[in-house]
Amino acid sequence: MVHDIASRICRIQERISTVCQRLGREESEIQLMGVSKFQSLKAVEGAWENGIGLFGENRVQEGIEKFTAFYEAKSEGIRQKALGKPEVHLIGQLQRNKAKKAAEFFDCIQSVDRESLIDELGGLCAGRQDPLKIFLEFRTGEESKTGFADLDSLCRAAEKVLSFRGLLPLGLMTMAPFTGDETAIRSSFRELAAARDELEKRFPAAGRESWPCLSMGMTNDFEIAIEEGSTLIRIGTAIFGARNT
Repeated sequence: MVHDIASRICRIQERISTVCQRLGREESEIQLMGVSKFQSLKAVEGAWENGIGLFGENRVQEGIEKFTAFYEAKSEGIRQKALGKPEVHLIGQLQRNKAKKAAEFFDCIQSVDRESLIDELGGLCAGRQDPLKIFLEFRTGEESKTGFADLDSLCRAAEKVLSFRGLLPLGLMTMAPFTGDETAIRSSFRELAAARDELEKRFPAAGRESWPCLSMGMTNDFEIAIEEGSTLIRIGTAIFGARNT
């Protein structure tokens, strides 16, 4: 298993390098996330040992249990490895009744998709020394069932986020429609990039530094996403193989 994961990661990195060289982008601009939902602890360990330092989980409890076990098993290795402790993001929809646990455990919540959740997280994080990192999820494709539905609602959400000192906005996240139509996929990614540009215009005091990251692109479309400005790609199958359900 570990050998297969190592080979897959190497191939992905080669593909990222090829796209970046063609575009004149630096490879360091692209974060590679291993989407570890439904994957075993052994698979996570294999990815970490082969250079993956960022993971994405869909479910709060699964992520907490898996990575608590990972930290316990790898505590000595984390101290010794130059890679350091991995970063874990929640990328699945977050219910308000699980917001407290999520805010306490995850390094970042990428799936902030409604104003009521911003209020909940803002209240929970009011006294934090280190703000909770978040992304706003923007609905840009027919397959996207969650996320802010239009630019006005996204901008209202951004304004609310910026009012909470305990929240640190990192950027925007989206999921392109699951289709073979490259035009539709590319349109989805362009819409997210345009939305980030609009936030910069509407909130000039915050500037692009408040929304530096575009989380878009998965196994089937990450090269297109990089072409359209992605800075974080979320890869599951291409790293871990077919997931266990």
